[in-house]
Amino acid sequence: MALTNNKAVLNWIDEMAAMTQPDQIVWIDGSDAQIEDLRAQACATGELEKLNQELLPDCYLHRTAVNDVARVEDRTFICCRKQEDAGPTNNWMDPQEMYAKLKKLYTGSMKGRTMYVIPYSMGVVGSPFAKYGIELTDSIYVVLNMCIMTRVGTAVAEVIGDDFVKGLHAKADIDPENRYIVHFPEDNTIMSVNSGYGGNVLLGKKCFALRIASYLGRNQGWMAEHMLILGIQNPAGEVRYLAAAFPSACGKTNLAMLIPPEHYRKAGWKVWCVGDDIAWIRVGEDGRLWAMNPENGFFGVAPGTNAKSNPNALASTQKGTIFTNVVHNLDNNTVWWEGLDKNPPTNAVDWKGNPWNGQESTEKGAHPNSRFTAPAKNCPCISPEFENPKGVPLSAIVFGGRRAKTAPLVYQSLDWEHGVFVGSIMASETTAAAAGAVGVVRRDPMAMLPFCGYHMGDYWQHWLDMGQKVDADKLPKIFNVNWFRTDDEGHFIWPGFGDNLRVLEWIMKRCFNEVDADQTALGYEPRPEDLDLNESGVDLETVRGLLSVDKDLWLQDVAAIREFYGKFGDKLPKKLAEELDALESRLKA
Repeated sequence: MALTNNKAVLNWIDEMAAMTQPDQIVWIDGSDAQIEDLRAQACATGELEKLNQELLPDCYLHRTAVNDVARVEDRTFICCRKQEDAGPTNNWMDPQEMYAKLKKLYTGSMKGRTMYVIPYSMGVVGSPFAKYGIELTDSIYVVLNMCIMTRVGTAVAEVIGDDFVKGLHAKADIDPENRYIVHFPEDNTIMSVNSGYGGNVLLGKKCFALRIASYLGRNQGWMAEHMLILGIQNPAGEVRYLAAAFPSACGKTNLAMLIPPEHYRKAGWKVWCVGDDIAWIRVGEDGRLWAMNPENGFFGVAPGTNAKSNPNALASTQKGTIFTNVVHNLDNNTVWWEGLDKNPPTNAVDWKGNPWNGQESTEKGAHPNSRFTAPAKNCPCISPEFENPKGVPLSAIVFGGRRAKTAPLVYQSLDWEHGVFVGSIMASETTAAAAGAVGVVRRDPMAMLPFCGYHMGDYWQHWLDMGQKVDADKLPKIFNVNWFRTDDEGHFIWPGFGDNLRVLEWIMKRCFNEVDADQTALGYEPRPEDLDLNESGVDLETVRGLLSVDKDLWLQDVAAIREFYGKFGDKLPKKLAEELDALESRLKA
């Protein structure tokens, strides 16, 4: 039975059902009883495996097809009427041509299957931030993941309007040659076919919350960003908030769930996680920028997550979690992955479904991109403001990357425009984890390169415009951090993890004018003695080195940035070209 009588919704569902031809249509009401029933159905077909309910209550294991294990950027499209609106960093096809191509793939794709109708909300239902969508899917795995990652069901169906985001997903044949993840921003539509993997099929995630939302935000005067949101509570009990953007493999989830060093904990410092991946940012009633996490769960990378690297993330996975492409430990019916501990199981099944002995096998048991989908409420440091419909006020915005020698530990931009420039030149050097050569610099502006739903030049201009909407004294201050400086042997110099709070403390003091700084060619940097190094194992001399600016390396970087900016032609905001010239002249001076 339909949960709404909204004609726009019902007509669209009828149209999609006529094309895909499912045997039946089931509305997802979000009730525990329905979720339990779907889990049982999925276990009966082998789509899910029920794990040890004493050790991992309400936890399940899923394996995707071996050819379907990650987001596929080369199969991801932005289809708007004018190609130039998609920009040089997105794949584009004419919308009518793409609709025709997809129609062939979708026709009859749900024969013999059930179509599930998922009304979902990005954000707290009724919040000024909230946006609503409907995902149609033939996958119970998708339904159960969406019930963790978003707010799903009757409450959403009751408030859904005609401007909902339409999402159609069909597993079809899981054929990689015909796999498409397509966004039609002008039509508020997302279509995904021939995949069953998380980021390609949980359409609320990157598809809606970033690609479609970034387009909506530009038109409506707000921002959708690939950022964690963090609250830092000082010993006086005051909580100050920041949002931070990092490319993948730069410790974003670890920072989002940071545990303060012991001497900070003893002094009364606390860190609160508001979100680990996505921030929607808008101007609040008080004229400041406020941020909200539109998601309701964590879709985290499992390998490397352990009791030392990220105990809060690990704790989040202990109930109500779906594990994807990890090792199944048959001895106790639990899960394992590389980096969880040093005791791989001997009697196990690997991510491909084959028998696996972790003591003897040379093959990895879990896929490097294996995942956990965990409810945010499980996180021990989830913010008390997590459900606040107004979000949280931002004092700082932090950009970061992985640079071995170039970027200092931390610097503050000179002002908002310079901060937008700092975000636009964000880069990381490739590690062994990424395919291809090591040490290659990859530009990933604002960590949004794969996720911006329109032309990146227009996106930067939107950032500059947002700065005009807020009084200068109310704008968040913008910083750049780099935890990854290395010595000549390639070892990290800064301890990282919880010790990053030492840098965040200085950042917050700068936002509230509680500490001075030294001006360099890059921006404002801490005086080494202003960082709390107590029990860090790092001395002042080392910090001086971490804050040093190598002018020759930076002048090489300026040349590389010029080349990168060249991609964007006359869409590059003039202000950013001016900021680059100004940086070059400061370095030469």
